[in-house]
Amino acid sequence: MKLLTIEFMKIKRSQMIPLVFLAPLLVVSSGAANLHRYFSPDYTNAWAAMFIQSALVYAYYLLPFSMIVICVMLAGREMGNNGILKMLALPVNRCALSAAKFCVLLFYLFMEMVIFLVVFVISGSLAANRTGISETLPVIYLAKQCAGLFLTMLPALAAMWTVTVVFEKPLLSVGLNLLLVIPGVLVANTPFWIVYPYCYSGYLISCSLHDFNSGGVNTAFNLFPFLPCAILIFVLMLTVAITAFGKKEMK
Repeated sequence: MKLLTIEFMKIKRSQMIPLVFLAPLLVVSSGAANLHRYFSPDYTNAWAAMFIQSALVYAYYLLPFSMIVICVMLAGREMGNNGILKMLALPVNRCALSAAKFCVLLFYLFMEMVIFLVVFVISGSLAANRTGISETLPVIYLAKQCAGLFLTMLPALAAMWTVTVVFEKPLLSVGLNLLLVIPGVLVANTPFWIVYPYCYSGYLISCSLHDFNSGGVNTAFNLFPFLPCAILIFVLMLTVAITAFGKKEMK
């Protein structure tokens, strides 16, 4: 708890907080806000259509991109000016320190999901009022989708943090993570998506699109064998990140 308190104090005035607003504002402004042109007052399932349209690009690219930048910025606060050496010189367990930093990443991911939901509801309400749609706001549906995005992003976030820790140079870690994110939409259309965490969130929204086109039957996304595989990848990636953090500096 002390380490978590220290980590949150470090980021209190950082530039990472405004960053979590950028991706939701960008994707919602170009998604839900523009879909009103295609709606009519008697349109049904408008909220689901707006959400899926907004979340597709967001889940495949903008959300991972924003988390990659946050990973690098978080790690850079320790690597800059040999801060990691000063930290490790203290009686602090480096594995616990890495775990605390990952908890900060989880906080940023959660905060970005909340911001995305709030911005989407505001933009969607404006779009619905503009077109005269009286459909009730599906709070449970939207909360469930955002919770799904958060949970399916966890293995990818662990992988991003692992790459950031193992490859300490920012350009190298950013480049490698970007190379892993970009083909996500292609891998999601193959049987190998199950072992590729960078496409999990996008695959979830793609399945929601499939269910939407098939009349709302939730059959596209199956928890098994996804859940055991995702948990295994998350645990393995997080274990590597925790054990590798500061290992080079300790030698």
